[in-house]
Amino acid sequence: MSQLSEVFNIGLLQNTLRTATPVILAAMGGLLTEQAGIMNIGMDGMILVGAFVAVAFSFACSSAAMGVLMAVLAGILIGIFFAVFVVKLRSDEFIIGMALNTFAAGLTVYLLRSIFGVKGTFSDAGIVSLPTVHVDFLDHIPVLGPLLNDNSIFVYITWILVFLTWLFLYRTPYGFWLRASGEHPESLETAGISAHKMKFIASILCGVFCGFAGAHLSLGYLTMFSEGMSNSRGFIAFACVIFGMANPPKVFLAALLFGFLQALGLRLQNVGVPADITSTIPYLATVLMLVYIVVSTDKKKKNKAKKQLEKI
Repeated sequence: MSQLSEVFNIGLLQNTLRTATPVILAAMGGLLTEQAGIMNIGMDGMILVGAFVAVAFSFACSSAAMGVLMAVLAGILIGIFFAVFVVKLRSDEFIIGMALNTFAAGLTVYLLRSIFGVKGTFSDAGIVSLPTVHVDFLDHIPVLGPLLNDNSIFVYITWILVFLTWLFLYRTPYGFWLRASGEHPESLETAGISAHKMKFIASILCGVFCGFAGAHLSLGYLTMFSEGMSNSRGFIAFACVIFGMANPPKVFLAALLFGFLQALGLRLQNVGVPADITSTIPYLATVLMLVYIVVSTDKKKKNKAKKQLEKI
């Protein structure tokens, strides 16, 4: 019983919020490109570059804000790069996404060794982390106080961004046009709106969100950069987008589930469960998510075909 209390406590929920945040941010960007008809699996590379740039400029300028700003600019550049190849040049999005991930992994390793002269991990007292938020009146509330206080500011910003993403997609003309560029691009062009332009916007916004995700990962969740620290979070975010059907609230809940499972795995290590087992929990859940989607989609298609045959 004492071991269970070490795992299932308020600390588990705190870790859930912190580990889920970079996945939520990347997933918000991924659902925008998905709505625009682009399968973006290059988000892992975007997050990794964002994490490195955030640390580099936070250290060089002694400013977390400058680190975040430059991470976002790096994300915008990568988003434009991705859109040029996928939208303008009509290259295969899967190949471009994988090439982007590979390039980002190699580039960050090279820059880490050439700029900072270290291998593996760069950690220094000069890296300025993101500020944490503490609200005094929450201290008097038993569960919410410890849960909501003393988190990185990006945890709270992320919740706002989820709402703003939903608002943008379903309550603004640009959101309608973006969705139309993925579902009915010909109709959108007929209405005088460039589908290519909307796809470019979606790709750039995805870069912005992934820049935020990388900045939180290296300046909020941790205060360091290590090689490959994105740790397939971009792929997890993509799985959350598919599982949540590119709908912001559903994607948010799917990312929270991943954060919970990852936090659970970390805490199980404290009670003696081998790390090799616990580290597979969130990724196994992701595979199960995708299997469920494939099976349910296939079932829906069969039911639809059956109804059509009955009408005939």
